[in-house]
Amino acid sequence: QVQVVESGGGLVQPGGSLRLSCTISGLTFDDYTMGWIRQAPGNEREGVSCIDQSGRTTYYADSVKGRFTVSKDNAKNTLYLKMNSLKPDDTAMYYCVALRARYGGFIRYNEVDVCRAEEDEGYWGQGTQVTVSS
Repeated sequence: QVQVVESGGGLVQPGGSLRLSCTISGLTFDDYTMGWIRQAPGNEREGVSCIDQSGRTTYYADSVKGRFTVSKDNAKNTLYLKMNSLKPDDTAMYYCVALRARYGGFIRYNEVDVCRAEEDEGYWGQGTQVTVSS
């Protein structure tokens, strides 16, 4: 029933920009902390940028600080990742991940937790490929 669908990836030159989008259906959007995790061949899985269920607190990996911006629109059930000043090392499959954070009035998980999620935790999309090359 839950669907997580990423879009916006593609081929871009170094220094260019992309905006990724993730639409999620089948769950209560504002109960979830969510974000972006990337995987490239030969590299460790990396939590790139994540946001808490309120949209007020964000996390960024050191490798993308100052270049990427994560946000979400609760009215559209959509998560975004704006990527500027892209580098070849940013080349990877980018996955949208959602982890339930709110249980009634209690907040169990935050943006750091979802950026550290294992592959069997939370809801994962199919991924969107970002390739940065000249």
